[in-house]
Amino acid sequence: MNPKDFKIGIIGGGQLGKMLIQEAKKMDFSVLVLDPSPNAPAFKIADEYIVADFFNQDKIRELVEKCDVTTFEIENIDTEILSVLEQAGNKIYPSPGLLEKIKDKSKQKEMMTNNNIPTSLWERISDLNDTAERLGLPFVQKSCCGGYDGRGVFVIKSKEDFKKALGGKTFGEKFVDFEKELAVIVARNSQGEVKSFPVVEMAFDHNENICDMIIAPATVDKAIKEKAKQLAIRCIELFEGVGVFGIEMFLTKEGDVFINEIAARVHNSGHYTIESCMTSQFEQHIRAICGLPLGATDLIVPSVVINILGKEDQYGHPFYDGMNKALKIPGVNLHIYGKDYIKPYRKMGHVTIVDKDINKAIEKSNKVKETLFALSEEVDNVG
Repeated sequence: MNPKDFKIGIIGGGQLGKMLIQEAKKMDFSVLVLDPSPNAPAFKIADEYIVADFFNQDKIRELVEKCDVTTFEIENIDTEILSVLEQAGNKIYPSPGLLEKIKDKSKQKEMMTNNNIPTSLWERISDLNDTAERLGLPFVQKSCCGGYDGRGVFVIKSKEDFKKALGGKTFGEKFVDFEKELAVIVARNSQGEVKSFPVVEMAFDHNENICDMIIAPATVDKAIKEKAKQLAIRCIELFEGVGVFGIEMFLTKEGDVFINEIAARVHNSGHYTIESCMTSQFEQHIRAICGLPLGATDLIVPSVVINILGKEDQYGHPFYDGMNKALKIPGVNLHIYGKDYIKPYRKMGHVTIVDKDINKAIEKSNKVKETLFALSEEVDNVG
């Protein structure tokens, strides 16, 4: 393989696409990106880009046919044209067929149930009363498609909540009284080689239902880590996925591990790998889709990742207050995504704090939270 003559296509030009390009360029690959925003973060470093909607079949065809292999950083894209292009001999990873199943979370659940993969009891919702009767209250209502970063999830605690329930196609899950939320990044290349990264712990801001902190490694015992790792590997081998996958899990108070959701792409829970592991999830994804040997996944140093989010009342062009103070803290690594507009709870960047002592890393992360903010340049912060 001559990297200069090899072109990778990425559908989606957000921060995940940008970080994939940064790793691809280390190997001197050329990268073509498609995204509907002319100011997409990945466009700043891509070799070539196409401004088009994720369901523009002509432009998706143009991207795929120009590239040696195509991947994506977002799941809500046109899988119909991708399937046609794959059948014509184009390399697209993960496969459009797998993406079609995974991007619909109810189909994910169906795949798990049919293959005896432990997950919470669930059903598609046609009538909220019937679902409440079968699953009990409270139960969790989720959108089948499109929900992410806390969107598309609603806990129905009583029948009074029915009037606030999500619209569109949804499914219900039996409420799991879990101890912790865990995640594992797993990679599989086109030759069937599989490697998993360390098990991490996810802490959530339950007011906004968005991931607030990633702790690597998870503060659970070795037996739980091994159970989570083997379960994640089983999922990806079963689905024959190629690329990097993010698998989110629940650890119950009884010590059981349930699969919550699977993402067919690089994932927020794997950002720590950039500084903490021998190979980052982004380099691993490039290796996997290009048919290269997978890299070592050993943890070099413990770390904590926190998101830089737009504050509740912030709209407009962003600036970052407190960067100097944050970067004075030993072990702080700053990642600004390059988004040109801030709005409430939008991910504008992340910070990885590394330390040989995970408790010290957590302490430092709390200092960073008190120091670093994404704010709007506009005086009037009302959207």
